[in-house]
Amino acid sequence: MKKLNRSAACLGSAALVVSLVNACSPADSAKSESSGPKKVTIQIDGAAVPYYAPLYAAKEQGYFAKEGLDVNFTYAQGSDIVKNVAAGNIDFGFPNGDSVITAYGQGIKTKVVHTTYQQGIGALLSSADAKIESPADLKGRTVAVTDLGSPNYIQLQAMLKSANLTTNDLKVRTLGTGVIVDALKNGQVDAIVFSRLRYYALKSAGVDVKQLLSDSYLPSFGNVVVASEDTVNDDPDTVKGFDKALNQGIEYTIKNPDAAVKMSVEKYAPSFKGQEADITTVINDLFAKSLWQSDTTKKDGLGAPDVARWQKAIDSQTDFKLLDSSYKADDLVVKPNDLG
Repeated sequence: MKKLNRSAACLGSAALVVSLVNACSPADSAKSESSGPKKVTIQIDGAAVPYYAPLYAAKEQGYFAKEGLDVNFTYAQGSDIVKNVAAGNIDFGFPNGDSVITAYGQGIKTKVVHTTYQQGIGALLSSADAKIESPADLKGRTVAVTDLGSPNYIQLQAMLKSANLTTNDLKVRTLGTGVIVDALKNGQVDAIVFSRLRYYALKSAGVDVKQLLSDSYLPSFGNVVVASEDTVNDDPDTVKGFDKALNQGIEYTIKNPDAAVKMSVEKYAPSFKGQEADITTVINDLFAKSLWQSDTTKKDGLGAPDVARWQKAIDSQTDFKLLDSSYKADDLVVKPNDLG
């Protein structure tokens, strides 16, 4: 397989966030036109990548339009997205669930209205030569994370705790997102805790890599849709319409992965041109099987939350001192059937 692009650069600099906020003020973003569809904006974590195909498909296939919505996409860092949604600067956000949990506990409150990724996307990745088969094998090793305040660092601690180890039993290095994967490839570290999507990129690059999924040790969530408390309370129909269209986008992508990826690359993420086959494999093997669908979605529909699992994720952040105190998952997560 061709090498996957590893440079989905984040567009979340302070200057850009300001410009995005100004461009998506409530006066423009959530304004309903009597003569046409309601204009809404969703701010997405990172940059335009083909893995966001369900959102793009919901627009291109007309699912949003059928719900009376004209949806605009912008991009920023997850923590900035949550702040923008909470402040009412944008209508919807699509950040990592871990950042939503942390922000809510710190008083930056949004509502999760669609649990899009039913699992977290963190993983401990290691070269096969390192022979790391379980967290117990991390003793005395060198492991990299991007930041000591990141969810990945908490995931590492949870893995170690399962083996009665702590970070004192190994060497932890902090490396930027642009170099952490190369550090593993070049043998500078024994393992990294990072996105499980990189497992496929490393395999594609010919690296013999193994992975331990963080979710097995610490429940978490990847990208989820959030809205402000005011939007949920005052405009539930828009939230329900957005969720319905997104679900149709997910269903379309699952049934038509080749077409969905091709469209996403051509119209939204042209830097991935030539990698469509590899990306489609990831969509089929990971997103369709584990991230978008779960036992919960089989019972309650796409985007439905496992509230007990959300509670475990919240409590875990408290245990590892990301939050001063826990709170009820029901205060954060909205069940689709409870909307309006």
